[in-house]
Amino acid sequence: MLGSHQPGWLSRARVPLFVSDRRLRVYKTLPVAAAPWACDSGGFTELQKYGRWTVTPAEYVARLRRYRDHIGHLLWAAPQDWMCEPIVIGGGIAAGQRFAGTGLSVAEHQRRTVANYAQLRDLAPDLPIIPVVQGWQPDDYLRCVDLYQSMIGLDLTTVPLVGLGSVCRRQGTRDAGLILRALHLRGVRRLHGFGFKVLGLAEHGHLLTSADSMAWSIDARRRPPLPGHAARHKNCANCLTYALNWATTVRATARKAA
Repeated sequence: MLGSHQPGWLSRARVPLFVSDRRLRVYKTLPVAAAPWACDSGGFTELQKYGRWTVTPAEYVARLRRYRDHIGHLLWAAPQDWMCEPIVIGGGIAAGQRFAGTGLSVAEHQRRTVANYAQLRDLAPDLPIIPVVQGWQPDDYLRCVDLYQSMIGLDLTTVPLVGLGSVCRRQGTRDAGLILRALHLRGVRRLHGFGFKVLGLAEHGHLLTSADSMAWSIDARRRPPLPGHAARHKNCANCLTYALNWATTVRATARKAA
């Protein structure tokens, strides 16, 4: 899935997009989707900025229903999960971004992730909200799988799609491979990788059912604009043509790795 910070692309791109609720919520008139898409809850930014969720489950569900009914073609939506990266928990500065820090444990983040999914499911059984497994070490993710079973009686091996959280900053590393293989051995094989870039897909794409990425925009910022685009913008960080070209390259890379 092509990650996009331009919700208007939903009506133009004609490829599956991954668009954040944080971007969509300000739109009075929503675009009509030309292709299937998925909705990101914006959890990373919420926890980075505030160290907690400022959006209630009821508010989030109400917006998801609006997106489903007015935009259409909603494949699935992420829950309001709790990422487990050390910087998210402990706070500080990473890549120029200040993190408030939650001050909680990985186990508490996992418990809140499962509890939120259960609450969203109770509030909106009509919406295609997927569960997400969170953790940091491979064993953490297996404990999260068990937590879904023990807390809410959900067997993740039977779910059509499960999100894989807290791997985007190390998705091209050995750790990501260990986590994915551990989940596959447990029987959780239909996985969506959040924030997977070209390197991560080349290494581990065969272990994922789907993935999303905004890496194209970062890549475009570092390069001159496409031929013929210089008169329109100084770089192609917000350019649909660049994004679609990048997505084509990534799909080809993933196919070769499969």
